[in-house]
Amino acid sequence: MKGGSSNVFSMFEQSQIQEYKEAFTIIDQNRDGIISKDDLRDVLASMGQLNVKNEELEAMIKEASGPINFTVFLTMFGEKLKGADPEDVIVSAFKVLDPEGTGSIKKEFLEELLTTQCDRFSAEEMKNLWAAFPPDVAGNVDYKNICYVITHGEEKEE
Repeated sequence: MKGGSSNVFSMFEQSQIQEYKEAFTIIDQNRDGIISKDDLRDVLASMGQLNVKNEELEAMIKEASGPINFTVFLTMFGEKLKGADPEDVIVSAFKVLDPEGTGSIKKEFLEELLTTQCDRFSAEEMKNLWAAFPPDVAGNVDYKNICYVITHGEEKEE
């Protein structure tokens, strides 16, 4: 494609755009087509992150050059993903759900997200996930291991 601006939508497959659209819709809590600081606060609260500082929310919003509509949202992801290792990208997505940086998240929390949001997991899919990645005795799931297997395949040491 010659000339001016590149189209951010051409960077992604249609299925990816649909997934980002679903994520955008979840984050855009007041459904006005723009992700605001209040939208971020509300979606984080719904995930159990209740005491997010105003400065942290402002820093997230300031990553964009202006109001965050869907095209800006997609562009921000496009810039972050350019040349990124898929494993890093997936780990970064999980880190949003793990602000303390423990490397794991609660089984119940992950199960609730996977069965209630976007492409909902069936009971069978959840059973398969826990069979492949059993939580520890405290009910925590090692998401870095999941990310590694997703991106590298399963290489079990003998």
